[in-house]
Amino acid sequence: MIAERKRVLFLVPSLIGGGAQRVFSILLRHLDRSRFEPHLAMMQATGAYLQDIPQDVAIHDLSISRVRYAAPSIVQTIWKIKPHTVLSTLGHLNLTLMAAKPLLPRGTRLLIREAAVASAFLNLEMKHPGVWRWFYRHLYKRADKIICLSDSMVDDMVAHFNLPRAKLVRIYNPVDTERIQQLAGQEENPYSGPGPHLVAAGRLCRQKGYDILLDAMPAVLEQVSSAQLSILGEGPLEGELKQQAHNLNLIDSVHFLGFQQNPWPYLKHADLFVLPSRYEGLPNVLLEALALGTSVVAANCPGAMQEILELVPGMILVPPENPDALADAIIATCAASAGANDSQPPEQRLRKFSVQQVVAEYSALF
Repeated sequence: MIAERKRVLFLVPSLIGGGAQRVFSILLRHLDRSRFEPHLAMMQATGAYLQDIPQDVAIHDLSISRVRYAAPSIVQTIWKIKPHTVLSTLGHLNLTLMAAKPLLPRGTRLLIREAAVASAFLNLEMKHPGVWRWFYRHLYKRADKIICLSDSMVDDMVAHFNLPRAKLVRIYNPVDTERIQQLAGQEENPYSGPGPHLVAAGRLCRQKGYDILLDAMPAVLEQVSSAQLSILGEGPLEGELKQQAHNLNLIDSVHFLGFQQNPWPYLKHADLFVLPSRYEGLPNVLLEALALGTSVVAANCPGAMQEILELVPGMILVPPENPDALADAIIATCAASAGANDSQPPEQRLRKFSVQQVVAEYSALF
């Protein structure tokens, strides 16, 4: 007798470029169709990763402009699909789903995925963090499971939101090493000139700490005058960061390249990947840089940085929000020309983050 496939609904605001969106696209590509019937619901069916979604995934466009207005459409869609499991990601959407739980079909399994260290996110990004902490403490308990991206995130949920550890599960983000290496090799070296070439990638927002990196660059250029920094990504701080670069006389050394559909040639051919974030969850792009054998300097910010270092030795960590320490590490790495990789192939070094491993862990929850 063939077991009936379980219907799984993935819920995300959109597929505009970001770590959470990339994780969902990987899961949807690799989920076993003999066991699961995948559905994808979005507030807006837009974004660069939409083209990565397999054609057999049923897409539900809720056409909602803001998450705060999404509850009625989410409830209606879940009643229409009647999934066995709903997986939601990103804090505002997670809270909306948990608030709507009493209106959902009984027995619907609700999983929420937290994308970053929640306490740091609320303290740094929200106007009234105390109010949001109350929502997290009371609404997140309604979930069947809360997926955290690192052990440190699990500890943060327990310490700051008094969430029961039994509801918390750690699942690392997947790194599709084979696909990344293939895409990285599809294009020529995008850099010109002697370098060294530094690269940073991610949304242009306060979390990612690009202002800290720009503050570090004058000291870097004093010692390594030919250094060039490429920043990949777009976001609300683009104008402010470009003005900062202008004020620091970095126009000839810092290049804002916008969102790149294929960022991996930039990571592969860079001499150094830099991650200056104020807080993180589990930064996909850092793992991808390691998968491509690129040297890494990163801020030891709240998140999974220490865990990554223990699992994949080789990168350099510096104190967060410290331009001087960041500059010193960049200068030292450029001078040493030390690669982040070792004798092990990337597939072996990153086995804890393999697609097969991560998809199996999500499948067990589904």
